[in-house]
Amino acid sequence: MATFAFFDTKPYDIPGFEKYSKGTDIQFRFYETKLCADTVSLAEGCDGVVVFVNDTVDKTVIDKLYDMGVRLIALRCAGFNNVDTASSFEKIHIVRVPAYSPYAVAEHAMAMLLCSIRRIHKAFNRTREFNFSLQGLCGFDLHGKTVGVVGTGKIGRVFADICRGFGMNVIAYDPYPAKDVWFEYASLDELLSRSDIISLHCPLTAETQHIINAESIAKMKKGAVIINTSRGQLIDTDALIDGIKNKTVGAACLDVYEEESDIFFEDYSGHIMQDDTLARLVSMPNVILTSHQGFLTTDALENIAKVTVENIQCFLEGKDLQNEVCYHCGKGEICRKNRLGKCF
Repeated sequence: MATFAFFDTKPYDIPGFEKYSKGTDIQFRFYETKLCADTVSLAEGCDGVVVFVNDTVDKTVIDKLYDMGVRLIALRCAGFNNVDTASSFEKIHIVRVPAYSPYAVAEHAMAMLLCSIRRIHKAFNRTREFNFSLQGLCGFDLHGKTVGVVGTGKIGRVFADICRGFGMNVIAYDPYPAKDVWFEYASLDELLSRSDIISLHCPLTAETQHIINAESIAKMKKGAVIINTSRGQLIDTDALIDGIKNKTVGAACLDVYEEESDIFFEDYSGHIMQDDTLARLVSMPNVILTSHQGFLTTDALENIAKVTVENIQCFLEGKDLQNEVCYHCGKGEICRKNRLGKCF
């Protein structure tokens, strides 16, 4: 029986993983705590770990896991920016869930956009107090507006399709353009200057960190709406706040925040928020903030559990790891395995 330490466990995680591991040689130890240097000892005696977006899997953690005999890190998410892939190479294999539900995240992006521009959140609060005035609730049509999609992986393309259904003009930026797409590609500067709405669907890398900053905001149309359902560090939050204050940015729809790791997924409603920047964002009437819930649908949770367990089974049985990640990936390196076998 192979044992896996499951970190940052939430109640909605357990049913799916128990369902798909039933009848296998995999058992999970569920821990509410996040993985970091202080908690890595919880993986003692385990064959692998299962981690999420805000677990810390740096060199220190990887070295300790390796010394304890851990040989697999199973990410139950698509992004892997929180994992030091270079330090794990030739020590611990890394697998991920590349496409648990692009529809879940793309639909959440559109839901936030509609809520923001049609003032649904404000109207909801008003009518609960029997205030039926329409003053201050005027929005604008999406039909005919230009949306700039930054990153055209599966989620970005699904979001583009949704926007097409609203009659929007779609332009996109991606350093690795997809083939056979119906929308137009443009440079990042052109996208910033032409778009009424900008939606981020790119991974967090050294190149994309703070892709939205003071300089890029200055190039935007006045009143542009920014959506981010990808990773918080794609946006320089201080620059975003300045852009909102000077009215260059008309609204922001954020499902992620660059300093979210110690805040999101937890209940702080009975506490004073110590993060002044986040408190400032929440207080702004044209900012909609959700706590990284874009993935949270029953369909996505099922897919995450199913694919993660399949990844683990493939590793244990010595099969090809089609969802493996290593530091070569995405950096123009020649893949040693050509998507066959394992990276090492």
